[in-house]
Amino acid sequence: MDGWNKLSSGIAGLNLGQSANKFAKGFQSSVQATRERLGQVAPEEITELPQEYKDLEARVDALRAAHLALLKVTKVYESETYDYPTQIQESLTELGTTIGHGITNFAAANLKGTNLPTPAPAAPNAPQHKTLPHAIGRAATNAATAVQTTSGTGDDKLGKALQNYAAAWEKIADARVEQDGTIRERFLHPWQTTLTTSINVAMKARQAVRVSRLELDAAKQTLKNAGPTKQEAARLEVENAEDDLVQKTEVAITLMKTVLENPEPLKNLNELAKAQLMFYATAAEALSSVQGEIEELSVAAEGEYRKSRDH
Repeated sequence: MDGWNKLSSGIAGLNLGQSANKFAKGFQSSVQATRERLGQVAPEEITELPQEYKDLEARVDALRAAHLALLKVTKVYESETYDYPTQIQESLTELGTTIGHGITNFAAANLKGTNLPTPAPAAPNAPQHKTLPHAIGRAATNAATAVQTTSGTGDDKLGKALQNYAAAWEKIADARVEQDGTIRERFLHPWQTTLTTSINVAMKARQAVRVSRLELDAAKQTLKNAGPTKQEAARLEVENAEDDLVQKTEVAITLMKTVLENPEPLKNLNELAKAQLMFYATAAEALSSVQGEIEELSVAAEGEYRKSRDH
């Protein structure tokens, strides 16, 4: 331990200009942090920060953790495919279609004026939304078409039920796209901004306080081990470090209070809940309506079936 103290004091005593002084402070702070981590500094030798500061630290940590926890889950809204069941298979199919479309158009543009047959330019297929509601709606539409095409009658109850079910899911799918867009704009972006700006600024201010506190305690150790000829310079270094710590602590307290008093996170959370409520309300209304229609068709079909069995 005497070796650490002598080395720290020796570096602090070198007169190599401002850059060397900053290096010396940084080295002393690192030594101080290492000694504290290894339990080589008595608790009473560690400068105690104000209780207000420590309470604000705990609250900012909790606020940051809350932002990270919710952001980790809600980031799925950045991509509409988060609940899509067959996106990989359809992506490969779409890739083949896109390549085929590109080849056709290339041939149409480059075979003009030759003796070879020129294919007509093909318009690209409209991109399809890849969400579970869209997938259910498309599947129900295809199922309804298949049933109605082969039934041979215009009064196929299953086909009609599937058609109504598909129409309901089309409404839900539109609401889902609107929900995701609203969540991205009014929740995800501002929520992320709060995390990367005001909370991050407060965290950096706290780091500055930590460094300043380590520099102060390192300066105190230097003063404690300084010889008679270096006592005055070491005492002055301690006083400067104390002033620096007070100033940086006050700045950090102000910034942390500003972060904690900011109403933006509550506003963002309200927008998230409101967007989700609108989506689920639309889904509930659409499904409630179509379920009633399907139930009527089901009861009618069951009645016809029983009637036919009685004869």
